Amino acid sequence: MESKKVMEEEEEMWRREIVTSVMRIVSTRLPQRDLISLLLVSPWLYRTLVSYPSIWLNIDLRERTNAGDRLLAALSLPRYRQVKHINLEFSQGVEDSHLQLVKSQCHDALSSLECLNLNGCQKISDSGIEAITSICPKLKVISIYWNVRVTDDCIRHLVKNCRNIIDLNLSGCKSITDKGMQLVAESYQDLESLNITRCVKITDDGLLHVLHKCSSLQTLNLYALSGFTDKAYKKISLLAELRFLDLCGAQNLSDEGLGHIAKCNKLESLNLTWCVRITDAGVITIANSCTSLEFLSLFGIVGVTDRCLEALSHTCSATLTTLDVNGCIGIKRRSREELLQMFPRLICFKVHS
Repeated sequence: MESKKVMEEEEEMWRREIVTSVMRIVSTRLPQRDLISLLLVSPWLYRTLVSYPSIWLNIDLRERTNAGDRLLAALSLPRYRQVKHINLEFSQGVEDSHLQLVKSQCHDALSSLECLNLNGCQKISDSGIEAITSICPKLKVISIYWNVRVTDDCIRHLVKNCRNIIDLNLSGCKSITDKGMQLVAESYQDLESLNITRCVKITDDGLLHVLHKCSSLQTLNLYALSGFTDKAYKKISLLAELRFLDLCGAQNLSDEGLGHIAKCNKLESLNLTWCVRITDAGVITIANSCTSLEFLSLFGIVGVTDRCLEALSHTCSATLTTLDVNGCIGIKRRSREELLQMFPRLICFKVHS
């Protein structure tokens, strides 16, 4: 009997110490859905997992149905009181009314929220953004990709309620105008990342507001915005910390404008796809100044030749890992092996298809 008791005590110690330590490590690496399934295994495991605040900092409802109701249910649980990240990307069943209920019923639950992903939540409008941001004073990252319902009022609510935004994704928010960009520029001068892909109502003036005041930008995505001109493109040179720049489809960008952009000598990723006015002169200026380039797409530019490729091989061969010159009819067709002789670190030869 005594030996049995000793064995039971050892088993209990093993369970409490070893298993608990293992679960603490493993649980931080599990998807949230698996983590929630583990809660159902046993009362002991439930108590063990719930006692670790660090594993309940995320609510991931990406692509889930009834996401609005699920969010309300999750935020009503004590274990989510310190949640820092909420992902509702492409979820279904989340509307303004759900975010307004979050505000009225769970207003304390989001006091630590830092990251909110509302990508593809097309039933959310300005009023929903007003409700959710009013209880997220520590929000730093917000993504509202592909939402045609939000307007400049969304930006007005955001800058009023959340003063610490450093990453803002408005890609596909086609109703945002220069006024919205002025609000962003005046309120978020420490902004590090901005994506205004396909925000077609923004003009040079709106972009200039940002370029003059948001000098800390490291990432700027201007994909599929053909209306900008060199008036704005030249001022990208003000962004001394810029690492990522997407100018795909910048039909009005000239070699002169690209020459100013070359002053951003910390650039690591540059997308010039379909920048049809660019020639060797502009690319050579980039090659001579931006010697840390890792990604460069010249796809579809008919005005470039082998001259720019040779310049790039002299200055960027040690860094370039992605180079797309497909559709550049002035550049000699080379095999993969020939390109590797010029750029030994290349691993991607085609960005677009």
